[in-house]
Amino acid sequence: MDTWFAVPETNWKTALLLVPALAFAASSASARRLERHFKVDARPIVTIHSPSGTVTVKAWTKSEVLVIADIASEEVDLGAAQDGNHVDIGTRLLSNNISPSDLRADYQVNVPENAELQIHNDAGGVTVANVLGDMSIETVAAGVDLQDVAGYLTVKTVAGSFSCARCAGRIEANSISGNFNFVDTHSTHIQAQTSTGNIIFSGEFLPDGEYRLRNYSGVIELRFAPGDSFDLSATSLKGKVNNEAKLIPPKHSFRSSPREGDALFGSYNAAGRARVSLTSFDGTINVVKR
Repeated sequence: MDTWFAVPETNWKTALLLVPALAFAASSASARRLERHFKVDARPIVTIHSPSGTVTVKAWTKSEVLVIADIASEEVDLGAAQDGNHVDIGTRLLSNNISPSDLRADYQVNVPENAELQIHNDAGGVTVANVLGDMSIETVAAGVDLQDVAGYLTVKTVAGSFSCARCAGRIEANSISGNFNFVDTHSTHIQAQTSTGNIIFSGEFLPDGEYRLRNYSGVIELRFAPGDSFDLSATSLKGKVNNEAKLIPPKHSFRSSPREGDALFGSYNAAGRARVSLTSFDGTINVVKR
């Protein structure tokens, strides 16, 4: 595939250094709207690169990828090309001296529901709805909002938040300072780790599912319903564990409470137990009814 659509490495590095400005910069010129259409087969791969702006991806029933881009200035253009069943979309730089506000491009992309997504967005936001294929999303300051998606989902942010509503499949999320919010999820495997962010989980505990939530500081909140069933391990080395669940202590436990901090081990209900692990260094862990 032609490489001229990709942002040069030196410009990507410059964009990363300008992230604080990108997050709040306003467009300095009237946006141009550009549109591209690509016919695809089943399970296409769609790659999107954006240094600044919103990326919105929605599924539809057509065997086609539709790209609509609102470009902030004449200094950038839409780069979109197809190689077989792979569609590559990105912001094409037309100058080496571009202001942060001129980098902005907002993308609206429609894809078949079984498409595989690979998205990189530095500043702005990423929203994906009703896409059932695997996806990998990386951002710097951009937040990520997933709704009604499935497949193998990997999300990595530096400072962006992550929200996952009615998500299924396998979910792995990592951030430095972003907050995570899992709402009404239907996943058998969730692994989420953030350094200084908060994590809220209010989803379904599937039989034999595994749910691992970890942070360094902040709040981890697990919300459970009366019909849920899980084995729980919750530990905060320097912080506090608050619990509203009536747990059955393990009969033969090799675990012991840490000398510092707080820990909690036990089972909630019996049949089809999921495995839940909550770990923090000096944050607060809340196990509460929903």
